[in-house]
Amino acid sequence: MAEVSVPALIVSGYLGSGKTTLVSRLLKDAVARGVKLAIVSNEFGDTGIDRALLDAGQDGFVELDGGCVCCRLSDALSETLESILTTVKPDRLVLETSGVALPGEVVVQFWRPPLRQLISDEVVVVVVDAERANGDLDETFLEQIEAADLLLLNKCDLVDASGLDAAEARLDDLSGGQPVMRTVQCDVDPTLLYPPDPEGLRLARRDPDAPSHPHVHESFNTTEIEFPGVVEESAVLAEVASHHAIRAKGFVRTPAGIRVVQGVGPRIQLTVPEVEVAEALVGRVVVIHRVEGHVHEHA
Repeated sequence: MAEVSVPALIVSGYLGSGKTTLVSRLLKDAVARGVKLAIVSNEFGDTGIDRALLDAGQDGFVELDGGCVCCRLSDALSETLESILTTVKPDRLVLETSGVALPGEVVVQFWRPPLRQLISDEVVVVVVDAERANGDLDETFLEQIEAADLLLLNKCDLVDASGLDAAEARLDDLSGGQPVMRTVQCDVDPTLLYPPDPEGLRLARRDPDAPSHPHVHESFNTTEIEFPGVVEESAVLAEVASHHAIRAKGFVRTPAGIRVVQGVGPRIQLTVPEVEVAEALVGRVVVIHRVEGHVHEHA
């Protein structure tokens, strides 16, 4: 086995919190600094939208589509990470989980061979949508927060000062006092996401025999909306809104050009893409719904 041991960042957070925005920033920073960054992204749905948004075409990018890292894709995840770390040999590793994954179940895999020997330290960063933080929190959201080593309270420009203070206090309570950083568009110094561990607490928690605890996992389904040809922005907004989805993501062609569609609940936006978009992705928008009243348990 190749002798390599690198720090890893597990980026988690609920659907639409801003995980892909954060990973994109990490990628750009790594390129600017000459750091070899490997990215593994688990996208809920199978259109490859996240890969297009990241513009991550390097050898170290692997996308695990169509499932949850902590559940169906757990074996594939471990094998993928081992392959990347021993062949690509990056300086750092970033794993972006899907919005419905539980990072507490993912991190256990990092403590077991062979990943235990290949990863020197792992930090779980959970991105939280500031607009959601003071509302009703479902079980998936709560379990993500409880697993965090560091929380990014994102989209702070959409919430007033008193709301941000309340959200930060709530996250402090739910996470057991883990640090909270306020961000807009996940604009944060990447070096702050790898906090020191002078007392060795993260190293000490690495129990290779730690069991995967049974957990209740909400059910979600995806639907793809097709927008053939050129479509007015108003028509796109109306159609996506009519689905009442908790998350929407995709690309459409408008009279002004190709636009990225991003929706979180009722907030839907069309923006200019920062990278070239493959023609096969244009005209496709994935919407994600929670299956109300339906959960399933994993051991």
